[in-house]
Amino acid sequence: MMTRGFLRRGVVALFCVVTFSSTTVVLGGASALADPDADPNVVVPMVEPPSDSDLIRALPIFAPTPWQWAPTFPFPYDQTRNAVTDADIGAMRDMCQWYNAQYATLRSQIDRLQFNRIGTDGKDFDYTRNDLQQQVDIVSGNVNQAVDFLAPRAQALTQAQNTFGDNYFPVYEGEAFFKLWEQLSNVNNGILAHQPDWFTGPSVQKAKRWGSDIHRSHVCGQ
Repeated sequence: MMTRGFLRRGVVALFCVVTFSSTTVVLGGASALADPDADPNVVVPMVEPPSDSDLIRALPIFAPTPWQWAPTFPFPYDQTRNAVTDADIGAMRDMCQWYNAQYATLRSQIDRLQFNRIGTDGKDFDYTRNDLQQQVDIVSGNVNQAVDFLAPRAQALTQAQNTFGDNYFPVYEGEAFFKLWEQLSNVNNGILAHQPDWFTGPSVQKAKRWGSDIHRSHVCGQ
């Protein structure tokens, strides 16, 4: 597995990754996510989750537009600035536009489908129930579009190797986008193969982890 290699050597970071299950995402609309900095005396209004028909819909084929995006170089990426190419910048610019426009919706669609395909009997491979096959077709189509968009751009990112033999991406959060593309592909393959939730679940959670990493980094201007 590719890592950030020497970029992580000597740099100690503590990441607190809070992973919500698909049940929490889908059913948690009636409760607010806790904000540790929020005033406990302020009542946060409850928000109902969108219906299946509102959430699970075909997403348009994404086409990037001109955007004055530029990479950032927080430590230790200031040491790899010279290795970042124009191709890296163009790929990241496009992927960030897609991320800002469609990632959050796609993540929610995957979570909802993962939950919906579990029947009352506990079985999650029977897509003939209700309108489940239609949901699968829509979500799978959306994931496939995302994978097709990300693939050439993620693969175009510069990968280098340090003296320890570790692979790394010189551009900040390049690895996160590369891994997000890989895991979304795994998720789609698992859903289409009728693999159970417990089998596709790890890929779903890994995709969400890399997506969260991108969000927290603010690399896409969020």
